[in-house]
Amino acid sequence: MATRIRPSSKRCAVIGGSGFLGRHLVEKLLDKGYTVSVFDIRQSYELPGVTFHQGDLCDKQALLTALQGVSLVFHCASPAPASDDKALFQRVNIQGTQAVLQACTEAGVQKVVLTSSASVVFEGTDIKDGREDLPYAKKPIDYYTQTKIEQEKLVLKACDKEKGLLTVAIRPHGIFGPRDPQLVPILVDTARRGKMKFIIGDGSNLVDFTFVDNVVHGHILAAESLRPESPICGKAYHITNDEPVRFWDFMSDILVGLGYAAPRYHLPYTLVYGLALLLWLLSLLLSPLVAFKPTFTPMRVALAGTHHFYSCSRAKQDMGYKPVVSLKDGIRRTVESYPHLRHGA
Repeated sequence: MATRIRPSSKRCAVIGGSGFLGRHLVEKLLDKGYTVSVFDIRQSYELPGVTFHQGDLCDKQALLTALQGVSLVFHCASPAPASDDKALFQRVNIQGTQAVLQACTEAGVQKVVLTSSASVVFEGTDIKDGREDLPYAKKPIDYYTQTKIEQEKLVLKACDKEKGLLTVAIRPHGIFGPRDPQLVPILVDTARRGKMKFIIGDGSNLVDFTFVDNVVHGHILAAESLRPESPICGKAYHITNDEPVRFWDFMSDILVGLGYAAPRYHLPYTLVYGLALLLWLLSLLLSPLVAFKPTFTPMRVALAGTHHFYSCSRAKQDMGYKPVVSLKDGIRRTVESYPHLRHGA
């Protein structure tokens, strides 16, 4: 029988550590003196002080190997929201999280920090300065949101001081930054195809975009604040840049910074949303016959055309959160990190 390693307070695991947020989190943990075990389906880099474990998230035995001697787990594995794959979301976000929690219990892990999403309370209508006591979306408008709600419930319910497992959920919104495989590359690809000329709605809607370093900072603060007497046990926390910005101003700053034209023609929100809903329903009806995925889903239109920004007051009060990188600096650093995506590159 293998010898069980006693959990160490400076040994942690990052599940999903090969992803965008996961890698940034791993690098910061190393800076803070942690030894890191990464569990992911793939290994995308090598770093001193990091042990990689490749495996399926639903494989509890593989997880147990990665969690030997670990006292703290960051669970940030999730499919990309844009994949729109119901079965994949179900398997990773729900079944995978159940396996993670079971493995944590068996391995003697003491703390679990989940990367959730502010979208768990979003139903496609305006949210202004939303707080964590908003109810979960009763009608989530995509599979990602639906499964993230269930995932967050599972993790927060697992918080049990008597059994020695403490949990907390971090709800970032609009993560961006260097090495982001989603927002900037997709935005540039859309611009190169001549499809970033239009603004949905009047362009006044305010949104949170959160630089990745601030999301990492929020995760580590949560982990270090997670003690039996702490008010954060079993709770969810919004983490943002705390600087709501007009959605289309942010997009324009990224595009112009990379040498592309900013969108300038307006389309009525209700018209675009209606068309997106129609195309989405059509794709569902045709799915048994043909693979058809519309570019604009109702969720994407809602994200582009409504107010959705969130209060960080609970995080400030309970764990001393304060953004470490401003929105302006975050945009600058992000643009500078993509020289290969500049216009004409």
